[in-house]
Amino acid sequence: MEKRLDNTIDVVIITGLSGAGKSQAIRVMEDLGFFCVDNLPPNLLPKFGELIVQSTGKIKKIALVIDIRGREFFSSLNEGLDELKQQGLRIEIFFLEASDETLIRRFKESRRRHPLSESGRILDGIQLERRILSDLRGRANRIIDTTDLSVQNLRNQIVELFAQEEKKGTMKITFMSFGFKYGVPRDVDLLMDVRFLPNPHYIPELRPLTGNDEPVQTYVMQSQATRLFLRKFYSLLRFLIPHYVKEGKSHLAIAIGCTGGKHRSVTLTNRLAKVLAKHNYSLTIKHRDIEKDRERGGDERS
Repeated sequence: MEKRLDNTIDVVIITGLSGAGKSQAIRVMEDLGFFCVDNLPPNLLPKFGELIVQSTGKIKKIALVIDIRGREFFSSLNEGLDELKQQGLRIEIFFLEASDETLIRRFKESRRRHPLSESGRILDGIQLERRILSDLRGRANRIIDTTDLSVQNLRNQIVELFAQEEKKGTMKITFMSFGFKYGVPRDVDLLMDVRFLPNPHYIPELRPLTGNDEPVQTYVMQSQATRLFLRKFYSLLRFLIPHYVKEGKSHLAIAIGCTGGKHRSVTLTNRLAKVLAKHNYSLTIKHRDIEKDRERGGDERS
């Protein structure tokens, strides 16, 4: 793992879809002590980098919002990012997105016009923006889908990702359990489907419990298929993570899904996180849908 030098300057590029939360994100970064610039034209990145380097360490953390408002300069973005790296700055691209339906609702509520919507249809602008930003999204180190996030939840996630500077250089891993019945999470790097494992839903005394309860854990773990899956998936992660770190990735989001996100996925998410906690990783566990069947009063098969 590359060691962090005391004079390393961090530059976070905040970008993504219009309406996905970039304005909220840069306000949080400013609260965290970052020097923030909104709507910097990409072709000014090299000159901005020179000024930062010449500050002789007075500015150590920078957050720049670069988005579709500077689309006439977008062709120079990749070149500008590469020049920043050559200047010795460490670059992270932080990409925010949301579903089409959510973005349309947000634009209507704010009565704003999408910057690319020449036809007047918001959806046309969103789809064009997705195409233009697809390459940049592919380069992103961190992606957050704000579809189901409140402003406070988005703030909490950003603080979690960027506040602990002493852990810079340590891979941050988020384990998320989820239910396929409630949709696949968008902002993940690895997704595993464990619906092939024995389902505690069909055991009456286990049905109201969750994967956080010992009886459910015992039932799920007694399966030979479960134990074999855990060994193989753990082995895969031990192979992948060092390669992700080598390529500059600092955050890995792993989602494990079953039908309702209540029994199997919760059990396996907890088990994998417990094993990886023995290594030098910063771990977060989220059970996205564990209470959904109670909230909706349904009979979810998890």
